[in-house]
Amino acid sequence: MKSVRASHILVPNQKDAQGIMDRLDKGEDFAALAKRFSKCPSKSKGGDLGWFAKGQMVKPFEDACFNGKTGDVVLVQTEFGYHVIKITGQK
Repeated sequence: MKSVRASHILVPNQKDAQGIMDRLDKGEDFAALAKRFSKCPSKSKGGDLGWFAKGQMVKPFEDACFNGKTGDVVLVQTEFGYHVIKITGQK
């Protein structure tokens, strides 16, 4: 796999991230939650980060994306905060 496409919701703490994971588990829309809660500029695009290759994201974020599969939603902490990541494509 050479690249991954992902969306994410960036929040400052684990409690907020877990709350978003719980809302997703109940069927809420990822993009709508990103637009409402994310602290990243990508929130205007529903959290979509587009396609990226290894070496373009911080290591914990990259590892979560490249070790998962399309459709996975994972929670990871980086120096920027907590990311709820949805893997939307792999090629």
